[in-house]
Formats: sequence, C-alpha cells, structure tokens
Amino acid sequence: MKKWVCVLEQNRQRQQVAGSETALREAICAGADLRVGTGFLHNEHIDTTSDCNELIREVMDFRVTYLLDNHWVAGIETLRMPIALPDGFGPRASMSCFIYNQDGHQAIARPHLDGQRFAGTPGPSPINDHSGMPKYRELESWDADTNAPSSNFVYEFEYFRYFVHDAWEEVLAHDADGRINSGSLDDLVNAFSEGHEIKVAIGNLCTDLTGPDETQLEHEVFVHVGAGYYYTERKQFMASANPVVRTRPAIPLGYGTSCWDFGWLMPRSDGQLARWLCNPYTLQFEKSTTNHSMRWFVGR
Repeated sequence: MKKWVCVLEQNRQRQQVAGSETALREAICAGADLRVGTGFLHNEHIDTTSDCNELIREVMDFRVTYLLDNHWVAGIETLRMPIALPDGFGPRASMSCFIYNQDGHQAIARPHLDGQRFAGTPGPSPINDHSGMPKYRELESWDADTNAPSSNFVYEFEYFRYFVHDAWEEVLAHDADGRINSGSLDDLVNAFSEGHEIKVAIGNLCTDLTGPDETQLEHEVFVHVGAGYYYTERKQFMASANPVVRTRPAIPLGYGTSCWDFGWLMPRSDGQLARWLCNPYTLQFEKSTTNHSMRWFVGR
C-alpha cells in the first residue's frame, strides 16, 4: 500500500499544530502528490436547516499542484463535478475547480458545461450573504452572471491536514530550449519504457495570465502525464498531460476575472509546449505553442 504522510496540520483558525510548511514545500518541489483532509459538520456546511450535526471527513486529491516563488504551495482539483451530499450531484453540470493553499485559503471556479446562455459580462461581483453559514467567509466574488463564476474564500474546517505521497524521482531537467541542466533523457525514456508513471513540472506556465502592470511571479505547475511518446531516431520525448487549470500566479493562489482557463498540454523534451486551452466564459478552445523549462519525474 502506498504510504501517505501528513506533513502539515492546522486547526480551525488555520494555525499550525503539527508538521511544517517547509516539509510541505520540499515534498511538492520533489514531485510529491498532494491530498488535503478536512472535517465539517453536516448542518454547518451541507444543509444549514438540518438538525444533523454529524461530522463528515473529507479528503481531496489535487492532481495539479503549484509551487510559487519557490516557497508557496497550492493545489487545484481538476476532475471534480459538484457533489450534493449525501445523495449525488449538484443541480448543474459544471467543473468544481477548487484551490487549496498551504495556509487554508480556498477558491472555487465553476465553468458551466450545460450550454445555458449568460448575458453577464466578466467583472467583480457582490459578496453573497452567507450569514447562515458563519464558518464560511467569502473574500472576493467574480463573474457571477457569466458562464464561469468564481470566488476566493475561507471555510473554517475543523482541521486541515496536508498529506503527501513522495514516490517520485526527478530524472531530467532542461531549460526552455531543451538544454539539459541535470539528469538525462535516457533515464526518462528507460523508466517510461518500463511502464513507470510520469509527471512533469512546467516552469512559468501561467505568465501570460498576469496583467501588464502586475509583477511576474516565478512558479512551477506539476501535472501527471496520461500518455508518453518517444521518437527513437530524433531522440525526442513528448507527452499528453492530464487536464490542467491555469490561473494567474499569486500568493495566496486564487481566481479573478478573465485571468484563468483550463485545458490540455503536450510538453516535449526540447522545451516546446503545445497548448489546447478553453476559454471558460465561451467554452471555445484555442491552440497555441510556448516554450518552458521543465523537470520530469518518474514514479518509483
């Protein structure tokens, strides 16, 4: 059985009670997977009209992780649809792109997938009334009347537990032009050919989401590879990455108006990155190509 280790625990006030942010950062930097465990009461978080005060334990799997400014960790859920506990799903088809930061700051973006038309335009939205849910504090609301509403918030869970699974080995690092900084392409290809899982960390993936008057924040985005391909004569490795959500780099990481998207990537060992990204407001896809430094990991 794979062993997951809690490297950081916080209380309801998001104060550290065990572990450290340093241990979390070092694990994510080394390619570790991330899950976050929380606890909440049914009638405080799910149905505030209910008399059921049962404690619910939740653990989220964050398949995309961010390392910002070499010291700040955040994870994004990329595969979840709205859940309506305890019976099924929410009322509308959408993605639930939750963000959890290392300090307990959270965010949610919901690109709707059901084809309904929206007349609203992107921009700041009024903070909703959450007086019936006192542990929930909405900090910012964006684009409420569009196809892609989002908000940044804090929910005071009973606890926050950050679990990592450190089962990865970095085997290749190269710059945006494919020049090798460490490791070797042979090590990556040999592990891939033997069936090992692959993960890639892409340097500064989201810089084009930063506004012209904003400071660029150095960052890496870690994403699992679904399929890999190796051209045996040209000596070039490329991969089809799992879905990714991109958002403007910031500490804490969150959402804003017209500064995030989602889609699919094809990283290549010469630094080229093919992108097929979806505008969450229109659900229109656009292809583009950029170059990035990358670090490649193989599952042990």
